[in-house]
Amino acid sequence: MVKFLIGAAPLALIASGASAQTLPVQAVVTGAAADPVAADPVSPEGEQANVPADVVVLGFGQSRQVQTVTAADLDRLTPGTSPLKAISKLPGVNFQSADPFGAYEWSTSITLRGFSQNQLGFTLDGVPLGDMSYGPTNGLHISRAIISENIASTSVAQGAGALGTASTSNLGGTIQFTSRAPSDQAGIAASGTYGSNDTARAFVRADSGDLGGGLKGYLSYAYLTTDKWKGYGSQRQHQANAKIVKDFDGRGSITGFFNFSDRRENDYQDLSLDILKRRGYYNDNITNNYPLAILYAKQATNGAAAAAYAKANNGSLTGFTAPYAGVQIGLPTGITLDDGYYDAAGLRRDYLGGITFDAKLTENLSLTSTSYYHHNKGQGSWITPYNPTMAGAPNADGTPITNPAPLSFRTTEYSLDRAGTIAKLALTTGANKLELTGWYESNTLHQARRLYGMTDTATPNRNALDFQQNPMSTTWNGKYDTETLQYSVGDTLDIGQVTLNGGWKGVRVRNQANVLAGSLARGKIQSEDWFLPQVGAVLHLGNQAEVFASYTENMRAFIAAATAAPFSITQAAFDAVRNTVRPEKSKTAEGGVRYRTGGLQLSATGYYIDFSDRLLTYSIGTAIQGIPPTLNNVGGVESYGAEVSAFYRLTPALSALASYSYNHATYQQTVRDGQGNLLAEKGRYVVGQPQDMVKGELVYDDSHIFGRVGADYMSKRYFTYLNDQSVDGRVLVDASIGYRFPSEWGGFSIEGSVTNLTDKKYIATVGTNGFTASGDNQTLLAGAPRQWFVTLKKGF
Repeated sequence: MVKFLIGAAPLALIASGASAQTLPVQAVVTGAAADPVAADPVSPEGEQANVPADVVVLGFGQSRQVQTVTAADLDRLTPGTSPLKAISKLPGVNFQSADPFGAYEWSTSITLRGFSQNQLGFTLDGVPLGDMSYGPTNGLHISRAIISENIASTSVAQGAGALGTASTSNLGGTIQFTSRAPSDQAGIAASGTYGSNDTARAFVRADSGDLGGGLKGYLSYAYLTTDKWKGYGSQRQHQANAKIVKDFDGRGSITGFFNFSDRRENDYQDLSLDILKRRGYYNDNITNNYPLAILYAKQATNGAAAAAYAKANNGSLTGFTAPYAGVQIGLPTGITLDDGYYDAAGLRRDYLGGITFDAKLTENLSLTSTSYYHHNKGQGSWITPYNPTMAGAPNADGTPITNPAPLSFRTTEYSLDRAGTIAKLALTTGANKLELTGWYESNTLHQARRLYGMTDTATPNRNALDFQQNPMSTTWNGKYDTETLQYSVGDTLDIGQVTLNGGWKGVRVRNQANVLAGSLARGKIQSEDWFLPQVGAVLHLGNQAEVFASYTENMRAFIAAATAAPFSITQAAFDAVRNTVRPEKSKTAEGGVRYRTGGLQLSATGYYIDFSDRLLTYSIGTAIQGIPPTLNNVGGVESYGAEVSAFYRLTPALSALASYSYNHATYQQTVRDGQGNLLAEKGRYVVGQPQDMVKGELVYDDSHIFGRVGADYMSKRYFTYLNDQSVDGRVLVDASIGYRFPSEWGGFSIEGSVTNLTDKKYIATVGTNGFTASGDNQTLLAGAPRQWFVTLKKGF
């Protein structure tokens, strides 16, 4: 009822004659979404006024480091490319993916200034996307939330998010996506793409134009199918987006939106340095050979049984009988069971919808609210050789299996329902602007891990791209509830040459776990801090120059899920820490200078971050005590660095962008487990984070011929806490070229694009299976080789 009243109140105000803006909540590209700092003018299409549409906005007027790319930047990339890849050119942004689109969700990873993805905040038109983790526990990935062609802009706050951002994970920066507004003119935009690995993608959007009385909208659909670039399997997605806006003759507006996505993708096999050395970058699962997967599982089972028998009989195998007669004992030389499984996949089906009311109550007072609902059904699967199917286990149709395989089909299953409301009240009185925001969300997650039976046949009886039925067993099953309440108070004072802003936010997140099966923890835990301050200042100098500085405190709330601490541990471990463990927190200070003149924009920023109460799961007792691994606060991380970026329009048709970033992030405490094993050491570098990144891009567009070439350098990254294992640095180059035909020829455009132009062999993602203290780990994914695509467009 409270959510309904908050969302419905502006409707009555609009109907009574209040005036309003037409933009959805927080739909801005200068990075000022919910940030009480004066911003540059913004057009309804999400582009900064009075500058070319393809300009990268370097955050002028902001007291924080904020940078934005517009739809024109994303339009230069291959259709279907993730907007995260579009912002990877910005300083401080480390984005990785094993596919050319940046959309393969298991592999996508983005970090900012030493913070990992689950420590960042993400929103779409103000609607929280959670931490965009692979397991959908509190949100969904942007690649599923909206079709990339419908994104107007993407703003990155590298250090600290805006005060009212609807996020409980943004220890570090935030990334805010703004969707495209419906056009005033009726029209159809469409594109078709074909390329490497039989990639085929189609997109169509129909705009109604203004139907009269300020009513307009659009409906769009996108389809993608592509084979994996190595191994066997496919990745495909259906998406539909709809938006409708009703303007009340300049007195207010209502915006409704609905987004649907069905994504199903076969996974690539995770790699280790050992696998890379033995089998190379093209090693993958053996999805094309089910009999071989069964043979390997039988050989491994025989080998394990022989080893156990020999251990019990002083090394002798006399009298040993193999579980599988006529099958070799042990795997062939040079092969391990984890080099490649039969198959693995991820399935995600999402519905996201909501309504935004935007009203100007008086000349100086405005109210905006967005109410939303999100439902997800998900499944992550793996055909495992470590859990054989039991005779009599149900088949997919429910009949008993009489020929069980030495494999089983393991799933992690999700059913997520969350609903919430975000509201913002803004009062402007002269040089002062006061903003009050509130956010409430209720989130219920059902999560289970199950095993399904497989048959010992020439072809598999289950398809990894299908949602499974009739399980053989349930390892664990739980219901996880999260209630989030957040508010903020922000004030901005613009006194001419100086703009000051300050405020605070308060957050309370209540988590509860109810375990229906299995031995994972159940109970309640809470994250709460009612005073997290943020202050900033901008000094406007002459000749389009400014100096800025800010300080921010943030907290990352606990997550309620079986696959994330604190409920992913045993009941005994949870009971031991539930009243003492603390949420992670950060304090960020940054400052810098910006300058622009003519076609030149420059930005330089320095920052310092104190990250405290870092969480790590390990055993605190000796082995003989039998104390299970618990969640522990293990000190913090110190990060400092600098970012420099420059955009220059050399001619009306030619522009250049360059950036450099340096990040020094190290652990500040040595950690040992209960057995004295060294888990982390003070002074070691944070895993997964490059120290140096250099990026550059040249763009040419004379309205007929257009093209771009971009280069991205990243230094080495460690994937162990003790820094004894790392992956090398690399340089990647992408390029595209195209031509727009005159309108009398149909108004079409054709574009060719190439990713990884130099065909570099490299490791893209690190940490897919987490990080260990030391030693090699199967937690790496290779990046895609050179790929090419050709696209035909009309209406863009």
